[in-house]
Amino acid sequence: MLYLIYAEDVKNSLPLRKQSRPAHVERLQALKSQGRLIIAGPTPAIDATDPGEAGFTGSMIVAEFDSLESAKQWADSDPYIEAGVYNKVTVKPYNKVLP
Repeated sequence: MLYLIYAEDVKNSLPLRKQSRPAHVERLQALKSQGRLIIAGPTPAIDATDPGEAGFTGSMIVAEFDSLESAKQWADSDPYIEAGVYNKVTVKPYNKVLP
């Protein structure tokens, strides 16, 4: 089943994001290579593709997991959690309708 993982950043998270981004992206690449990643990306703090020093306010991932519990476990072990990037992480079942 698919699950939506939405994480909200702490204020001024950009330095923390930059430090732990390689490990964060490596985990996403693993999901992609397993054919389980649907979409992933950050939410810019301003209305721009590249927000520069304004940074980001969170991240969104939609991926396939065996259960809600396994999705939560995966989300809880994200390098951004350990680095203190995220203030809050929400994991919910997700039904893809379109496209």
